[in-house]
Amino acid sequence: MTHLILGGARSGKSRYAEQLAIASQQAVTVIVTAQANDDEMALRIAHHQANRPAHWQVVESPFNLAHTLKTHAQDGHCLIVDCLTLWLTNLLCQAPAQLQQEKAALIAALPTLKGTVLLVSNEVGSGIIPMGELTRQFVDEAGWLNQAVASVSEQVTLVVAGLPLGLK
Repeated sequence: MTHLILGGARSGKSRYAEQLAIASQQAVTVIVTAQANDDEMALRIAHHQANRPAHWQVVESPFNLAHTLKTHAQDGHCLIVDCLTLWLTNLLCQAPAQLQQEKAALIAALPTLKGTVLLVSNEVGSGIIPMGELTRQFVDEAGWLNQAVASVSEQVTLVVAGLPLGLK
């Protein structure tokens, strides 16, 4: 079962995914996509680490997400991907030539995965249109990525102010 969890920054989407994982009573692996390229991101990563159960396995996957998912997905197991938009940022900033190939591989892999897969992603389409070319490209790509993932997910939830709203 694939479940896309969308929300704005600090909306509670990661916490909601963690609550679903705990409620599943399955073994949990968190696939993290963030890279600590600056002190502020290192603090964000540390915050997530401190609030996550210590017995959960953590796999770092800033690239090759489809391969990582196929490697770790199994019956009776729950995967949390946190988050798709940081993975997208990694691709846009460090490997733009791989973006469409990696996105296609992810979309193709999702329907084939065993177990429970919880995908966390930022909903960025409700804000203002950014001035910079790269940020406009990010907003466009994030919107297209979320649409593609939603189309192959069994469930989609929007989290606002910590409150989940089922969309699909």
